[in-house]
Amino acid sequence: MDFGFTPADDSFRAEARAWLAEHVPRAGDRRAWEGVLGAAGRIGMGWGEDGYGNRTATLTQQVAWAEEYARSGAPPRSGHIGENLLAPTLLAHGTAEQKKRFLPPVAAGAELWCQGYSEPGAGSDLAGVRTRAERAPDGRSYRITGQKIWTSLAHEADWCFVLARTDPRSTRHHGLTFLLLPMDQPGRIEVKPIRQLTGTSDFNEVFFDGAHARAEHVVGAEGDGWRVAMSLLGFERGVSTLAQQIGFAEELARVVRTAVACGAADDPVVRERLVRLWAELRTMRWNALRTLGGSGGPGAPSVAKLLWAGWHQRLGETAVLVRGAAASAGPADWSPAAPYELDDAQHLFLFSRADTIYGGSDQVQRTIIAERVLGLPRQPKG
Repeated sequence: MDFGFTPADDSFRAEARAWLAEHVPRAGDRRAWEGVLGAAGRIGMGWGEDGYGNRTATLTQQVAWAEEYARSGAPPRSGHIGENLLAPTLLAHGTAEQKKRFLPPVAAGAELWCQGYSEPGAGSDLAGVRTRAERAPDGRSYRITGQKIWTSLAHEADWCFVLARTDPRSTRHHGLTFLLLPMDQPGRIEVKPIRQLTGTSDFNEVFFDGAHARAEHVVGAEGDGWRVAMSLLGFERGVSTLAQQIGFAEELARVVRTAVACGAADDPVVRERLVRLWAELRTMRWNALRTLGGSGGPGAPSVAKLLWAGWHQRLGETAVLVRGAAASAGPADWSPAAPYELDDAQHLFLFSRADTIYGGSDQVQRTIIAERVLGLPRQPKG
């Protein structure tokens, strides 16, 4: 595609940069920050002309906003799952009532969402879902029984979209339903944070008590969950990918500065590695621009995931490589209150180990490309 920024886009970018410079908090509550973004109409700018409380922006303006946000040092978003995953799914498959109920609170930054997909024993294999949903006696709601894992931000979320099996006799991708349920169900839904290598707990286990946990909203139709879920996964590309790459570029720049400062850049092997990382990042940007708006075909999301996940892991490995033995020491002395602290390079190295697993493992992405794009025989299922 012929992608470029117009003078109107440049003006929009300058306005966004000025607004961020004035409003980005130096510290504080991420949830309150969502409200600030919502009040300014900065959430859901790609939803079209239907309103729902948000301002509208062209595709190129959305890219400009996302890039300026990444450059500004603004906090990581707590509402990105609702804005970038749930909202496009409701716009594509939801009823008018569902859009009216759920989109305005997302646009206002008032309700946060999490994604109930991965499960123990199934991981990224969504067709292996075992969480069950059965009709309650009232005929309107569903009782949810099961467990989800690696659920990002579940400890902060107000709502969860869940893929569950509504036909107990079904197998694989048949008999699944896409449900929306409130997380505020004391004694019915239990959230257990998972402590990561980095010492933080962004991921969680979520347990649903089938005797009490309830969901009343079905997106699509009962049994149509696989189609809705696959549609949602297709939204994990485009504008958000370009913004992600701005953050990657800043991380790479820090690694390069460290390599120059400590003398590691004098090693030709290290220099070659840094140049390759730079060239691969540029290639990822061009690919993201090429596929912006969904023009890359059915395999585009899987290709993009494979590209950035492996790249980011290699960057983390390089970040500690250039520091040599110094990378093994933390920035602060050990104490019982803080058993270990990590500097930026160490955090990058440890956190990026998960990049090739969450959001669909590399193995799953390669299987999708093989079967759905190349038309190779399907992998035998046990």
